[in-house]
Formats: sequence, structure tokens, C-alpha cells
Amino acid sequence: MAPNVSGAAVSEGSNMVEAERGGQALFDVRGRVAVLTGGSGQLGRAMALGLARAGAHVAILGRHAETEAAAAEAIQADGGSAIGIACDVLDRAAIERACEQVTSAFGPVDILVNAAGGNSPAATTSAERTFFDLDASAVNTVFALNFTGTFQCCQVFGHAMAERGEGCIVNITSMNALRPLTRIPAYSAAKAAVANFTQWLAVHMAQEYSPRIRVNAIAPGFFLTEQNRYLLVDVDGAPTPRGQAIIGHTPAGHLGLPEDLVGTLLWLVSPASAFVTGVVVPVDGGFSSFSGV
Repeated sequence: MAPNVSGAAVSEGSNMVEAERGGQALFDVRGRVAVLTGGSGQLGRAMALGLARAGAHVAILGRHAETEAAAAEAIQADGGSAIGIACDVLDRAAIERACEQVTSAFGPVDILVNAAGGNSPAATTSAERTFFDLDASAVNTVFALNFTGTFQCCQVFGHAMAERGEGCIVNITSMNALRPLTRIPAYSAAKAAVANFTQWLAVHMAQEYSPRIRVNAIAPGFFLTEQNRYLLVDVDGAPTPRGQAIIGHTPAGHLGLPEDLVGTLLWLVSPASAFVTGVVVPVDGGFSSFSGV
């Protein structure tokens, strides 16, 4: 047996999943209360289901009550614990009400995953709409949905974490935050702001409230979802020119699936990453590392 730095003994070659830190098994989130904004989107649903299958109680927040309820019912049918709550992340009062509802149903929130976001054609350049024609109100809407919504949820749910002295926040940013893509300046700028804010908040929470409050982010690369399928693959499933360009720049050689985010998320919200805060983790098949040559 080899001693570890805390004095406990661990078996040589033992499975790290079974190891313990502070009395709790690594990657164990059983009984934890997790809130996901944008949890009814395809990436959000995969992460919500992953947390529920790991034993967390999951609250799915989104703008449409029926959609969130359906996402929660799907998790319940899978044997998990979940509720759906209608909540606009741009409405501070609605977020506060949602926080009360989650606490009443499950108890204090341990985990916040900010996955709400999106883009708008009016904030996207095209052959018909140049950069100089982009509407400022559309740009502001995209920025608010991606950044301000994340900011306000961190305020509301983070305040409760600050009072308890523990908690975990994971913001979902984008590959656009690291390598801006053509045509979507508002979305790219907003996701870059989320990445920067993640680092700022990690320091602020640790220094001002408790080092047991951790804040990190995931930067997904290119994932095949129902929303972008028509852009990336044709009716026969073969890559479109844009899809092929993306795959050609992805060393893994294929697009990601929503389920590919779950492992990284479980690591970030569990004791396994107890000494990890203020990082932005790319889950991108190597896209951000490849220069093209």
C-alpha cells in the first residue's frame, strides 16, 4: 500500500473512480442538486441526463414550460430525478423565483450549469447583410442571451452558494470564444465574454467568499445537433462543404455528439476537480489545437 499526501492508503493501480477525497468518492454527485439553464436544448438535455444518471437531482430551466417539463419527464422515465421550470434568464425576478422553486423541491443548489444561449440571423453577416448593415438591437439581444443571462444566473444562484460557502458553477461557452468564426461577430464576442467572466468569477468567489466555490467553463467544439444538422450534413448523412471543412480541421476526424460533453461536466462538478477553478476546457476533438498545417 502506498500512502497519499493526506496520509490515507490507496492500493497501487486502484481504480481512481473508487478513490476518495474528503470522504466523497471521485466523480460522485449522488444527491447533489443541479440547475441547468437551456437544459431542454440538445446539448443541455444530454448534460441534464448525464447528471441525473450519475444520481443528481436536476432542475431544467428554460423559457417554455412545456419544453422544460418534457425534458424533465424524459429524465424521470429514465429513472432520474428532475423537474422543469419556465424561466427567462434575462428576467432577474424569474430567476429568483426559479431558485426558490428548486430549493423547495430539492434543497440548496450545489451545481449551476449555464447552457442558455443562441444566435440570430439578424446578427449574422451574409451575402445580403454585410457587417455594416448589422442591427445593433439584434447584436445586443444575442449578447444579452449569451452573456447577461449567464451573469444574472451566477448572481442569483451564486449568492446562495456564497452564503453556504460551497458550490460549483460551469458556464458553457463556445469554440468561438477561443477562435472566432466567420459571420457571427455578436455570438463570438458574447461567448468570449463568458470565458473571461468565468475566470473573473472564479477568483472573486474564492477570494471573497470561499475557495470551495469553483467556477469553470466548457468550450464545445462542433457538435451535430438537430439545429445545425442541415448545415453540416446532407440528407444522406454525408458532410456538406462546411461540415467537411470543420471535420478537416478537427484532428479527431468527426463531429462531436452531445453525450461527449458529459464526462467533462461530471469531472468539473465532482470532487475529482476539487483543485480546478477558473479554467475553460475545450471539448472539441483537437480543433483549437490545430493550425491547419
